[in-house]
Amino acid sequence: MKLSKNIQSTAKKVLTQEAEAILQVSAGINSDFEACVEHLLSIPGRIVFTGIGKSAIIAQKIVATMNSTGTPALFMHAADAIHGDLGMIQEGDAVICISKSGDTPEIKVLVPLIKRLSVKLIAMVSNKNSYLGQQSDYILHALAEQEADLLNLAPTTSTTVALALGDALAVCLLECKGFTAQDFAKYHPGGALGKRLYLKVGDIYPTHDFPAISHTASIQEAIHEISSKRLGATAVLDAQGDLVGIITDGDVRRTLENSKDWSAIVLADMMNTTPKTIEAEAFATEALAIMQSKNITQLVVTANKKAVGFVHLHDLLKEGIV
Repeated sequence: MKLSKNIQSTAKKVLTQEAEAILQVSAGINSDFEACVEHLLSIPGRIVFTGIGKSAIIAQKIVATMNSTGTPALFMHAADAIHGDLGMIQEGDAVICISKSGDTPEIKVLVPLIKRLSVKLIAMVSNKNSYLGQQSDYILHALAEQEADLLNLAPTTSTTVALALGDALAVCLLECKGFTAQDFAKYHPGGALGKRLYLKVGDIYPTHDFPAISHTASIQEAIHEISSKRLGATAVLDAQGDLVGIITDGDVRRTLENSKDWSAIVLADMMNTTPKTIEAEAFATEALAIMQSKNITQLVVTANKKAVGFVHLHDLLKEGIV
């Protein structure tokens, strides 16, 4: 039990320390950070991130975030840069070098080489007075006074701070660029996330036959149409092909249960004359929202004011929208 308490205490201490470090960095955001963002917005090229060790891993994650939010970026390992990868940097780029100390041997070798190029050097560093800090055009102050481990050696707080600061930078850039959900979908076409952003009702409903009957049809024809098309409902159309109602399998059951004379039942007795519809050009997420709010499982799809099909809750489940 004592060991368990120590584990919990240590975990809470680490999380608290790292959270406090992020808040400290947040309090230090000033006009220098803003000037750095404005420069990155002005460049025609990419942001080249570099670092070594754990900082290199953090740099790769920030690069991924930048690319997925509309800011072209690439990663250059600090050790590989001096063996040919420096050629990745082009005119119009900017370089962000991540290093806690800013004084590692690899950084001291790399910085003069970057300074020879016609690009701005940005330091994401804890020690602003380090070699990297002094040689940089802009500083993103990733202050980390103490690592989370007892020995103050393992990159923990420092990497968390750098990662959070990279996220702040990426979000500032995307907001300044007016990056939208539709833009985001362009970079995330796969999986449920992408589908939620771009999939439209018109992409789904054509996979089904359209269950529809005439307003003059019999009850038997309505039941056959519902059963054969397997969507749990059928649209009811007038002589001009306009939607006048919908009949669901639930409507059929309720009508039959409440009727003493089944032979006297007509279509109008079970038809819902105000069915919920959705345009084919609407996003699938809009269809889901309507189904959830109305507690229904299908919607009639319309195009040019004509009923053209159904979209069912099962379709949305299949596509991973739910």
